[in-house]
Amino acid sequence: MSQTNETNETNSTAPQQPHEGHKKHHHQQPEPPKKTSKGFMIALIILVLGGGTFGVTKYIHAQHHEETDDAQVEANISPVIPRISGYVTEVRVKDNQKVKKGDTLVILDSRTEEIQLEQAQAALAAAKSNLSVVNANTSVSRANVATYEANVSTADAQIESAKVTLRRATQDYDRYANLIKDHTITQQQYEQAEAAKQTAERQLQVLTDQKNAASRQTNAANSQSNASTQQISVANATIQQRQADLDNVMLNLSYTVIVAPEDGVISKVNVQIGQFLTTGQALFNVVLDTNPWVVANFKETQLEKMREGQKVIIHVDAWPSHDIEAKVSSFSPATGSRFALLPPDNASGNFVKVVQRLPVKIELTGNDPLLKNLRPGMNVNVDVHLD
Repeated sequence: MSQTNETNETNSTAPQQPHEGHKKHHHQQPEPPKKTSKGFMIALIILVLGGGTFGVTKYIHAQHHEETDDAQVEANISPVIPRISGYVTEVRVKDNQKVKKGDTLVILDSRTEEIQLEQAQAALAAAKSNLSVVNANTSVSRANVATYEANVSTADAQIESAKVTLRRATQDYDRYANLIKDHTITQQQYEQAEAAKQTAERQLQVLTDQKNAASRQTNAANSQSNASTQQISVANATIQQRQADLDNVMLNLSYTVIVAPEDGVISKVNVQIGQFLTTGQALFNVVLDTNPWVVANFKETQLEKMREGQKVIIHVDAWPSHDIEAKVSSFSPATGSRFALLPPDNASGNFVKVVQRLPVKIELTGNDPLLKNLRPGMNVNVDVHLD
């Protein structure tokens, strides 16, 4: 009994503790602010520094370089075109085959040209024979001229002799005419002197006529000789014409064999045996074994500091990690749009300014072994060093 009361007394005298929840409600302290993660700040600082460094690097690089990816590899490409028409009898090449200069590519039917060759040869032989005949006629004409000139000379000598005879006969006749008056001579002697004079006169006239005839013959012979000489010129011209015809036929005959213009690689061969080819028809192409180059189309706003001879680094899309050294060779005389099939006309009513691109030829330098693997049309990235 007494223990129970003691317990109660103790409970009554002990101070009462406040309720747990009530205590929290009246005495809760504000939570301190969360601390920012150090790792996040470090990452942010690294990103800011990296971005700034990248931007500055790009800016500095842009001040000393001009780049473009609008660039392709170029090379000399020679089209194979027949110079005469004909049927294909043989094709001796195939796609992507390497050839040397002068190698036979395609052979055409040559029977027509062979017949024309025989005709031209016969015509040339006939022209040469005609020249021989003309030369012979000319020789005869010149001989006739010499003969007629000799006849004229003989006639001149005979005329001089006849003149002497006539003068003597005239003197005898005049003397006999005086003597007959005195009856010193007989009538018969007088008549003989008169007859001798008349004979001498007639003889002189005959010789004069013969000389005139010989002179006319000489003139005719000279004319014929001149004509024969001119015929020689005509015959020689005919020979030259026939020779030219023969050369032309032989040239056409050589065109029946189509050969490679230079060393290179054949493209796709679009020719079949039996196909009829016309003059000027494109058959296929030969990509020549010459050094390739690059044509880069730079914007006109990139050309301010670009000059010929500046160093260039090229990256081919097929080998992007390989540097190829080059240099700026030359600038196009006009923008690429000016060489288009339909160039723009800024004089029209509606005008929209468009930044133009200028083709720049870039010459590959050095002996990079990769150059032999370049093919026309490959895309490349071009980096021009402006310093």
